[in-house]
Amino acid sequence: MPRSRYKTLVDAFAADIRAGRLPPGTRLPTHRQLATEHGLALVTASRVYAELEGMGLVSGETGRGTFVRETSLPPGQGISQHVVAAGMLDLNFNYPSLPGQADLLRNALRQLALSGDLESLLRYQPHAGRQHERAAVARHLLERGLKVPAEQVLIVSGAQHGLAVAMMTLLKPGDVIAADALTYPGFKTLAETLHLEVLPIPVTDTGPDLPALEKLCRSRSVRAVYSMPTLHNPLGWVMDTAQREQLVAIARRHDLTIIEDAAYAFLAENVPPPLAEMAPERTVYVSGLSKNVATGLRVGFIAAPAQWIAAFERTIMATTWNTPGVMTAIATAWLDDGTVSQLESQKRADAQARQALAREVLAGLRTISHPNSYFIWLPLAEDARADQIAMALMREQVSVSPAEPFAISAHVPHAIRLALGSVDMDSLRIALTKVKSVVGYFS
Repeated sequence: MPRSRYKTLVDAFAADIRAGRLPPGTRLPTHRQLATEHGLALVTASRVYAELEGMGLVSGETGRGTFVRETSLPPGQGISQHVVAAGMLDLNFNYPSLPGQADLLRNALRQLALSGDLESLLRYQPHAGRQHERAAVARHLLERGLKVPAEQVLIVSGAQHGLAVAMMTLLKPGDVIAADALTYPGFKTLAETLHLEVLPIPVTDTGPDLPALEKLCRSRSVRAVYSMPTLHNPLGWVMDTAQREQLVAIARRHDLTIIEDAAYAFLAENVPPPLAEMAPERTVYVSGLSKNVATGLRVGFIAAPAQWIAAFERTIMATTWNTPGVMTAIATAWLDDGTVSQLESQKRADAQARQALAREVLAGLRTISHPNSYFIWLPLAEDARADQIAMALMREQVSVSPAEPFAISAHVPHAIRLALGSVDMDSLRIALTKVKSVVGYFS
């Protein structure tokens, strides 16, 4: 088929989609039907759809066909839409805040202003943080069930920076890392930026399919596994002890590095030990204070095996040199004086109340969540489409995230994630009521 004819067909489909002549959700002819109708080779018909998919105009779904996407949904919805329009009820991002947190910051700044150590905070800090600050984080981690010396703790600029430091240090372009088929979008962005190959581990409602991970490791040279064993984002699971032991055993058999993301772990109570406690020789534990304190407090931390600390320090030096001294001083003071523990307890209660409200309002819909978490995974009916529902909700002044930003496998489930922690309770009830109405309309 001459390129001009091939391009003409792509352009015709694109024009019809953009003009609304092929509305969102339209099922397009199968590859074979398209080939027959236009006298094409099957491989060329597949190429037409591949180019349209690359343009973001259609999506191919295994076993279902090729569908027109909702193109008016803002690009990056669920990842990069940090600024919410006035009047929009934000169920897309979580930035949970409690009354009185601004006063905590005012008091902390006053105390810091009176500190005799203030001059030192204006200078460069050690790359991994000052020793007493690292010790404060180590004491905090002990409360989480992770016993690690201060020398194996590094302070970073938030958990996302911690993930970047770990992945930049331990992996190189082309390396293979396994992760849950539905996972944290920030990890996906990092993996793409670092040119890593990500292999999806199938997921269930209660944890990753670990026999499938074992099979992956036997067929591919997997270097690492990225895991959220405690309060998984977006599915909310907490892996039990047996699952953690199985994951550690697989990692030891296949010499995998484990990157443990514990950003939401503070919300779960009475949980098994962290993976880093069970396999300290190969696990990098990453967390921070964005969710349990405030998103604007960009202080995070890494706990890692002793043999990697020097390399991690070099990566911190190359990326941020060190965390800001003022921010780190405030954060570690709050760790020591119990402020962080108090906020964590209050946010667990807040998340429980929001989950209870969501169960009440969304009764009758299937939901997947943890009773203490700030998010809900809402699978949709087989014939419903997440992009259409997200766009319909946006017209109702409600912002949600479709499944696509969380998916690393070829199959993207039709589901939406609801973040519960960014609006007040009255607004949350209004937003969830709209969600139920719109989902019901499309089901």
